[in-house]
Amino acid sequence: MSHPHPDLGQPPRLPDDALRVVALGGLGEIGRNMTVFEHRGKLLVVDCGVLFPEEHQPGVDVILPDFGWIRDRLDKIEAIVLTHGHEDHIGGVPYLLKERGDIPVVGSKLTLAFITSKLKEHRIKPVTVEVKEDEKRQFGPFECEFLAVNHSIPDGLAVAIRTKAGLVLHTGDFKMDQFPLDRRLTDLRGFARLGEEGVDLFMTDSTNADVPGFTTAEKDLGPAIDAVFRTAPGRIIVSSFASHVHRIQQVLDAAKAGGRKVAFVGRSMVRNMGIARDLGYLNVPKGLIVDLKELEQLPDRKVTLVCTGSQGEPMAALSRMANRDHMIRIGEGDTVLMASSLIPGNENAIYAVINGLIRWGANVVHKGNAKVHVSGHASAGELVYCYNLVEPRNVLPVHGEFRHLKANAALAVSTGVPADRVIIAEDGVVVDLHKGRARITGKVEAGYVYVDAMTVGGVTEANLKDRRTLGEEGVVTVVLLVDAHTGKLAEPPDFLARGFVHDDTTFKPVIPVIEEALARAASEAIGDASQLEQLVGRAVGNWTYRHWRRRPVVIPVVIDA
Repeated sequence: MSHPHPDLGQPPRLPDDALRVVALGGLGEIGRNMTVFEHRGKLLVVDCGVLFPEEHQPGVDVILPDFGWIRDRLDKIEAIVLTHGHEDHIGGVPYLLKERGDIPVVGSKLTLAFITSKLKEHRIKPVTVEVKEDEKRQFGPFECEFLAVNHSIPDGLAVAIRTKAGLVLHTGDFKMDQFPLDRRLTDLRGFARLGEEGVDLFMTDSTNADVPGFTTAEKDLGPAIDAVFRTAPGRIIVSSFASHVHRIQQVLDAAKAGGRKVAFVGRSMVRNMGIARDLGYLNVPKGLIVDLKELEQLPDRKVTLVCTGSQGEPMAALSRMANRDHMIRIGEGDTVLMASSLIPGNENAIYAVINGLIRWGANVVHKGNAKVHVSGHASAGELVYCYNLVEPRNVLPVHGEFRHLKANAALAVSTGVPADRVIIAEDGVVVDLHKGRARITGKVEAGYVYVDAMTVGGVTEANLKDRRTLGEEGVVTVVLLVDAHTGKLAEPPDFLARGFVHDDTTFKPVIPVIEEALARAASEAIGDASQLEQLVGRAVGNWTYRHWRRRPVVIPVVIDA
């Protein structure tokens, strides 16, 4: 297996008969999926998603791919192809379109509906190209053929890209559910047909590559969901991703069978389910959905609420219910059904929500204690099937942390793909397909771009380090009135501390340290306020570490007396 080398440089010039593949996100992480294909001077972008921040990135809203590598060639982008409508595949589109608004956005009906409503919030009206499975479209030198795949959102597509350099098959996120609720199967006949033609590069979803066997069918959740609706004594509150149309269909069917009414709670849930219903992806029995006000008049055993927040997101409805910060008050007799996965890194937040709900008296049903969730991704057994069907010449595992990519690569090798033709790459690693061989040829910049309120890319690692320090160590401001002639303190300094444990006497012993620093400055004829601030800041910082084993952010302010 070829791994990227740490000292890779800029890639060489691309020959006319070669195809360049660069993931700007999605390799080595679950999220911000974005792959750029380059051929004959033109670019094709597949997906453009966001990554959600972790605890060590305080204050960050979302994380984008770095568009730096393509920024001076935005006019060369033929299209953005979206495989499906999840945030980690479409969330970055508004930010790319802010840089060039007329790039055609290509996707299936539901995917385009989701991205169009998202873009409305950014006041962008996109140029859209609706496609469906079994269709072919030409975008510059790239011929794209679309294939149906099933996933935890309807209307997912894999994309086969034909160029003079060869045929690439990109699965998008997919699984091989043989009993999907909408009867739309992953097109394995299409995969096999492309295999007969000869797939030069197979890019496969790695998210569940380290899970043995096969992913459970969605329909197998029916009994567990029905059991909740049969036995719950009071209200049922269901939390799910705001895009998981099939799971919500199961909930609506169970609610109808149990004689309950349903209300959607949360902006994204209301919006997405409205879109899914209007387009016919969600079948809503007449009179089943009511608004929240109407629901409050009904007895508890007739009530079902469907909300967001299954990932423990602090602002989502379920977390706010657990914190008693929501109009819906959870109590005895309520049943909370968490119908979704644990995204890696979110476990603590999710368990905190579960504990909060149980504390108020709710019965919480989740994937840990009932069969109420199945993954949207192919497990090892399904991936092996695909490798045997497609018999690819080269393999590039995508979508996953390093352990997932590695597990997926091992599966490819186990089915007979030569190890030197299976490439484990990271974000920014350049893979060139030339004369039937895929090779790593260089690396481009593909760092994190942080979105923080209204700023994009303004927040740096240094800012985050300051925020972590403020959060963990606190801040101490020292205000000094210094006599301009003598360089000495005109009166004792003022100390203002936040988040640094202190009392009235804490900073008394540091005054001589400050006086010493000022005396040193006077002897070296340093009278400039900013230089004095640096000296004092360093002296106070060293003192707090020596005496308190803490490194707060020290802000010295020198005022001439």
